[in-house]
Amino acid sequence: MSDQNYQQLDEDLSVESRPKRILSDDSPEPVVDAEPFATYFDEKIPIPEDETHSWFSFRKLWAFTGPGFLMSIAYLDPGNIESDLQSGSVAGFKLLWVLLAATIIGLLLQRLAARLGVVTGLHLAEMCNRQYPKVPRIALWLMVELAIIGSDMQEVIGSAIALNLLSAGVIPLWGGVLITIIDTFFFLFLDKYGLRKLEAFFGFLITVMALTFGYEYIRVSPNQGELLKGMFFPYCKDCGAPQLEQAVGIVGAVIMPHNMYLHSALVKSRDINRANKKEVREANKYFFIESTIALFVSFLINVFVVAVFAESFYGKTNQEVFYECLNKSSPQSNLFPNNTDPLHVDIFKGGVVLGCFFGAPALYIWAVGILAAGQSSTMTGTYSGQFVMEGFLNLKWSRFARVFLTRSIAITPTLLVAIFKDVEHLTGMNDFLNVLQSLQLPFALIPVLTFTSLPSVMSDFANGIGWKIAGGILILVVCSINMYFVVVYVSALGHIAYYVGAAVLSVAYLCFVAYLTWQCLVALGLSFLQCGQTYNLGLTGCPELFILQNMEMENPTSPR
Repeated sequence: MSDQNYQQLDEDLSVESRPKRILSDDSPEPVVDAEPFATYFDEKIPIPEDETHSWFSFRKLWAFTGPGFLMSIAYLDPGNIESDLQSGSVAGFKLLWVLLAATIIGLLLQRLAARLGVVTGLHLAEMCNRQYPKVPRIALWLMVELAIIGSDMQEVIGSAIALNLLSAGVIPLWGGVLITIIDTFFFLFLDKYGLRKLEAFFGFLITVMALTFGYEYIRVSPNQGELLKGMFFPYCKDCGAPQLEQAVGIVGAVIMPHNMYLHSALVKSRDINRANKKEVREANKYFFIESTIALFVSFLINVFVVAVFAESFYGKTNQEVFYECLNKSSPQSNLFPNNTDPLHVDIFKGGVVLGCFFGAPALYIWAVGILAAGQSSTMTGTYSGQFVMEGFLNLKWSRFARVFLTRSIAITPTLLVAIFKDVEHLTGMNDFLNVLQSLQLPFALIPVLTFTSLPSVMSDFANGIGWKIAGGILILVVCSINMYFVVVYVSALGHIAYYVGAAVLSVAYLCFVAYLTWQCLVALGLSFLQCGQTYNLGLTGCPELFILQNMEMENPTSPR
């Protein structure tokens, strides 16, 4: 479809000019002009009928279980784990309420992404490709690719550090980086055995993280009263700039841009007849329940990590840790300078200090958890990249070609740092990568709110006024917090060249964000913002979208 088609006004489209929708009983996917909608998974999971439990059925919930847990892995990647342990060591239990709030916000935003995929049969990248003009959609694709590559680098770093810890330093960091290339290709063979088996494997990796970090939690036995107080009372007594920056970092680590694209695509793996509004409502309900359960599990795992470091290492100095590791004859005691500065930890030092204070088993179990986090998020990142490339560019590469490209881009700088620098520089890259991903958040959150607010796209399932207001406020808050995080990071660089470069890039960046925001505000109902020939912002003139408007009344007995 050409750009002119994207820009055509919906009200100018007569009924006769619209393509004929063709629905077949043997396929739930609509066919428009004899061209079926593309879907990533060849396999569709059937949804069982359960007439005895009309309102809620565990059989149906089980059939819908999978996409939410794959999505939740982004809340457990090495970047999140590092943010958790730093939160505990810097602020104790005081920022647990921030983690809870960020997870709830993430759930509400993921709900929008899932509904988009269920109602339209198109994931977010496909929708952007069809609805935005050429230049904005290419820019969006580039921004999302940057976010995916940044996330991939964090996963490489986490896996390499885990392998180094597990091998007691026998596998060097650069060796661990190279190993991540091989194991990623190996894990991609798993989807040859069926979608449910693949989802079960992801469930296994989440279980590994729950058991390993849960062991650390039990071993440390944190103060439950302080934990509950920090979780449900939004306060931060005696907190300063370090704690504020850490709170901002938590939000940036939890809510990741490419996860919106991932979740909107994963829900397409269920066999849903989108011509039947009852089935669509049911799918939205069960996907939301499943996502809630999945993010609750991920939240508990994050709490385990925060609580372990809050109980054991909050208020500790480098000198205390240095002497403790020295007394235990730890070969990594030199990681901690013999001074009275507050302890600063990362995922590597975190394992070391656990080993010094609680024994070698704590170190190795920690490393197993980090390895599971790195490997699971690597695989979901690969699928995100596949969806984004296919959706934005209509370019269908094999997963292996896709992995080779993105992993090569991610590994090159990581490998160079691992070879020529030390672990401090390698883990220090996480701060930069968190900033990189924070910058990309508007390019996922604004489009998903835009499309889910349009009745011409979502029909009866478009956001109501409450969701429009709440969604707009949430996105404004999240993006503002992340912009603060970026400003703090750039300010700490301390070089005029960085300031000038950041200022130049900021102009282009803010202009693009303003363009997307303008379109979003019009979609939210502020029609007075339309000016000149806005083409209805290119958002409703796409007749090939399979939507639920002007359709016959749903038939509850319609075949799937």
